[in-house]
Amino acid sequence: MTSSRSYYSNKIEEFLKDEESYILGELARNHSHDLENLQRNAWISQILILKKCFADSQEGYIFFEFAIPRMGKRVDNIVIIGDIIFVIEFKVGDTRHEKYTIDQVVDYSLDLKNFHQGSHDQKIIPVVVSTNSVERENHIKEDKDSLYETIFANENNLLSVFNFGLQERGAIDIDINQWSNSVYKPTPTIIEAARALYMGHNVQEISRSDSGAINLTKTTDCLNDIIDNSKRNERKSICFVTGVPGAGKTLAGLNIANTRMKIVDDENAVFLSGNAPLVEVLREALTRDKVATEKERGNAITKKDAARKTHSFIQNIHHFRDEGLESDKPPAEKVVIFDEAQRAWTEKQVSAFMKKKKGVSDFSYSEPHFLIDVMNRHNGWCSVICLVGGGQEINTGEAGLEEWVRSLKDHFLDWDVYFSDLVISDSNYLEDSEIKDWLVNNGEQKKELHLGVSVRSFRSEKLSSFIHELLDLNTNTAKETYQILKNDYPIRITRDYDQAKQWVKDQARGSERYGVIASSNARRLKAIGINVKNGIGVSNWFLDSKEDVRSSYYLEDIATEFDVQGLELDWTIVCWGADLFYSNEEWKYQTFKGTKWQNINQEMKRRYLLNAYRVLLTRARQGMVVFIPEGSDEDPTRVKEFYDGTYNYLTKELGIQGLV
Repeated sequence: MTSSRSYYSNKIEEFLKDEESYILGELARNHSHDLENLQRNAWISQILILKKCFADSQEGYIFFEFAIPRMGKRVDNIVIIGDIIFVIEFKVGDTRHEKYTIDQVVDYSLDLKNFHQGSHDQKIIPVVVSTNSVERENHIKEDKDSLYETIFANENNLLSVFNFGLQERGAIDIDINQWSNSVYKPTPTIIEAARALYMGHNVQEISRSDSGAINLTKTTDCLNDIIDNSKRNERKSICFVTGVPGAGKTLAGLNIANTRMKIVDDENAVFLSGNAPLVEVLREALTRDKVATEKERGNAITKKDAARKTHSFIQNIHHFRDEGLESDKPPAEKVVIFDEAQRAWTEKQVSAFMKKKKGVSDFSYSEPHFLIDVMNRHNGWCSVICLVGGGQEINTGEAGLEEWVRSLKDHFLDWDVYFSDLVISDSNYLEDSEIKDWLVNNGEQKKELHLGVSVRSFRSEKLSSFIHELLDLNTNTAKETYQILKNDYPIRITRDYDQAKQWVKDQARGSERYGVIASSNARRLKAIGINVKNGIGVSNWFLDSKEDVRSSYYLEDIATEFDVQGLELDWTIVCWGADLFYSNEEWKYQTFKGTKWQNINQEMKRRYLLNAYRVLLTRARQGMVVFIPEGSDEDPTRVKEFYDGTYNYLTKELGIQGLV
């Protein structure tokens, strides 16, 4: 029996017969990097300990280095006996069971539970083996999804620890062939995806490929075909990739940038984003990984040197724009991916910026017009890929998809234009009928360019639909959708902030990330200690550990829609402020100026505010709690009216459950 996902696998009775040198050879043969002595010695220790452990008890199956592609990692060992899956992390030479190791093995176990089909309904017990530790008392505690609390062993009592876990064994054994060949359907965070792609995994390994979602591979293949056709026929092309929040647009873009860089060096494919927090977090994540990986291989590398390469893969769109201003030569890149293209600036916004920041007084381009113009400088072919989120404009001066199409219509008629059918049928993308008609008559529709299912919240694909209906005040539809998703994707509501914080802590397991988010306009949450004006260090907030006070885990620093758009957490506390509140069956829109609230009457600014809450309410992959303060009629900026209507709408009309 073999497994393509592990370096070595066998029945335990056959594992005991195999020579140590043969097993070590199989592990080394499947190892894709140069084998370091540290890794080799760790494998030898594991083999010897496990052979000693099972010498008198030969039932079951064993896997070495079982792949977890979503995380870019491998589990040291998986042992399956009866209907119990033991997920094992070895720490050879360690005298303690460290917290980070416990989180690591729980993360692996959660990955199997959530994304490996054969493990969904099975009992999984994480095991940490610190070989030189003292014997530790274990407890059997099963969570609601049959994932148990971690148990602990050393090199001498491992068999007794397995036997302790086997108290939970049931009557029906796992079919090992079916389990090892079952489908793996991961939904990585964008940070995990960037790390895994950069480390050499392909998109098939780290993305869903089931019939419930349009396979990202199909989108990638479609885009590669368009790029290759443009290259072959010396054409300039632009593609608009659309999708619901969390559908994987950014992953598709990163994948194209990564694969084109690897296939053809002279294309200089690059992923560009105007989302500064996203760029900062992804760059920092890749840089940290590069330093850690090289350190494991015994290579000294400075963070600055590691950053130099990762920064060429992901760049800020404004740096690309500024280079285009400084020179009239074509850029080095032939393939550029613009993430969140709907956030590109209008002519008015760019003109004001250029005059104030660059000293250019006569700039007359919108950002889409100028960016296409820069790529148009190429004498031959080039391809532009725009990743577009519908209904996600949250900044003043964001042009939306309409300005991209208008620029093509007015200035670049010789470009080949490709778009998904949703661009025409969904008003979140285009509203102007003239622009729609031009696009239909001059572009080519491709259904593969729309990603219609959210894979951010792997627990429920209905989340984005529910939030859409909630914000559009389609009460009956929203209520029906909530009833469908509530068992798979917990949404709770409370008016007690401490209770909200305890809830997310209780839900999270392993290194699952949680944090507090709120609208940047919710200024009067400051009265209860939630200050949206205090900036955060986004890299620290999204990447640092539970021990770091700057991390999201501490629940002290508040991230706004500008910090989290394009990124995600596992669990969130969404703090609902007085800037958007429900009254008389409609939303009321406010902005805080000086010492009081003022009504927002301009339609575009209302849309930005509503979209801010759309972003906040779709950041959590696994569940969220909405916190709405009680308010105080003694404070005219926090009267109860600003909060009670929203609370009643969410609870009484939509049925969202409160915390008890």
